[in-house]
Amino acid sequence: MRIAALAYLVLWVALGVSPSDRGTWLLENALVVGLLAVLWFSRRTFRFSDASLYLILLFLALHAVGSHYTYSDVPYDAWWQSLTGHSLNEALGWKRNHFDRLVHFSYGLLLAYPIREFVLRVVEVRGFWGYFLPLDVTLSTSALYELVEWGAAEMFGGDLGIHYLGTQGDVWDSHKDMALAALGALIAVIIIACINRRLKHDPAWEWSNRMKAAQKSS
Repeated sequence: MRIAALAYLVLWVALGVSPSDRGTWLLENALVVGLLAVLWFSRRTFRFSDASLYLILLFLALHAVGSHYTYSDVPYDAWWQSLTGHSLNEALGWKRNHFDRLVHFSYGLLLAYPIREFVLRVVEVRGFWGYFLPLDVTLSTSALYELVEWGAAEMFGGDLGIHYLGTQGDVWDSHKDMALAALGALIAVIIIACINRRLKHDPAWEWSNRMKAAQKSS
């Protein structure tokens, strides 16, 4: 886990040295710094499993790439062309840069499991609610982020606000982002449910119980 955390830190620092737009980079990473601070200071009272931490770091790595280039300008199509000689956007009929869509989808897909761990330990639910609440929290936090994004764009305005908002002229951008986050979370909870059914036990629930027992004995 320490190696993965160090690898992420190196990536974050490297991509933060000379980002495409320093102001946008600072805005994009304000919440990241806050999240990492919360994870660090709460590590003794609430500890995520290594699986959850790997998923969180993978999501943050995607976000680091987006904040370096600004989400609207991540050159994934150029990378694809250099590997295959063909345009991914042309092949799929895309008219815009879709890296932001990937990250919103990944928010649900990658963070549904950590959210579920949190819900199982704090709310202590099982069964249907143990799978529905992570989906619900994913969608509600995604909506909250869209409001924060809109507020920041209104506050700062100009090119900074446009780059941070990243709608690329799509009036339904926020709705599509939230829908993709919900879809990612839905796929994740279905996968988790299938794995738990096959294993005939729930690793996240067992981790939650171990952490609660450790906290009581300390």
